[in-house]
Amino acid sequence: MPDTPAKRHLVIQLARFGDLMQTKRLMATLMAEQGVEVHLAVDHSLAELAGLVYPGVVVHPLTAHASGVETAAQAAAANLPVFAELRSLKFKRVYNLNFSGLNVAVAGLFDPTTVVGYRLEHGHERRGVWQDMAMRWTRLRRFAGLNLVDFWGLFAPQAVAPGEVNPIARRGGRGVGVVLAGRETRRSLAPQVLSTLAAAVTQGIRAERVVLLGSKAEQGLAKEMMATMPSAIRSRTVDQVGRTDWSGLIDELTDLDAVLTPDTGTMHLAAHLGVPVHAFFLSSAWCWETGPYGMGHRVWQTAEDCAPCLESTPCPYDVKCAAPFASRDLIRHLSGNPAFEVPEGLMGLVSGFDALGVVYRPVLGEDALASRRLKFRQTIGSWLGLSMGGDPDHELAQELFAEEDWMLDRGTLPENPLEFFERAERNRA
Repeated sequence: MPDTPAKRHLVIQLARFGDLMQTKRLMATLMAEQGVEVHLAVDHSLAELAGLVYPGVVVHPLTAHASGVETAAQAAAANLPVFAELRSLKFKRVYNLNFSGLNVAVAGLFDPTTVVGYRLEHGHERRGVWQDMAMRWTRLRRFAGLNLVDFWGLFAPQAVAPGEVNPIARRGGRGVGVVLAGRETRRSLAPQVLSTLAAAVTQGIRAERVVLLGSKAEQGLAKEMMATMPSAIRSRTVDQVGRTDWSGLIDELTDLDAVLTPDTGTMHLAAHLGVPVHAFFLSSAWCWETGPYGMGHRVWQTAEDCAPCLESTPCPYDVKCAAPFASRDLIRHLSGNPAFEVPEGLMGLVSGFDALGVVYRPVLGEDALASRRLKFRQTIGSWLGLSMGGDPDHELAQELFAEEDWMLDRGTLPENPLEFFERAERNRA
């Protein structure tokens, strides 16, 4: 391929497993361009997975996390040759998706006018309007969230349609997968609760097989779960926790009927494969930000007034949001019994799409903030030039834009923020 800037893009994604999977809309957009070579910088522990889920992409492994590295000097020694290689390449665009020190250092290898996202200008860290808007809407987190797949996907102009990112969720006939836990303890259910839920889903969809999935760190949880399973389910359960590499994990997930999981990277990998997800979201997990991407996934989302919380802050309520997941009514519903009531403090949602991206529509329980979520999406979508079936909201525009957005040169934008702000004000009048 000719060595010209017009022929290469670089995506810098140095976060974790789930973040790599949630980069898919952006990656799909760039990979769809004719004659373009797409490069991806990831932590070395994810290089194999990146090659499997993004075939044809040139992967650049970096040491971004401490795993397997004894000192910072060793990490630097491993990274310097990769830095040199990246700097020697000519990229039309560099998409830097995170604000870590290493991310910004890698972005600093390139002309800042080519960097989208988080960049260095004259030694100072800078963000674009889109990234600044996201920081502002985190103040309105209960109703003003955008799925991370869409947030990153919209770093690029003319992003692929949301429905082109992942396959429609369909049963494959190979049973139920159960992901034991996520990285954040409060987001995960106790083994005995997960065991009961797995038995109910297995009965409800008449699955013949259960497979347990997770890392070596969850092998103890797998034993606890197996010990609490009904014998009829235990005899059909295969424990693969800590026994798969990336390729093996993909093999285990492929063609399952359902995957039961908290907010995990494996959840996003299942959605990538078109496997129906049954996601349990509690504590700081908020499906409107990090839910499974695609058509037809199910999310059980805690609906407590304190949600979503911060995982780093101690819970003053003894993690009461976990209680509804152990309710008899939820078990009845999952096992196929129509005689149930939606547990208090819980919503059942199904994923779908609008013009902006993935949405989660309540089918059991009530989303008290549904109208405000819709208005947020109409406001954001309208600024991006999408047909959202509604006008931008003036008060939201005040929250999302700041004076520097139209007073400073912020690069090419979908619409001048001041003109958009004035349009929202006219709509109010």
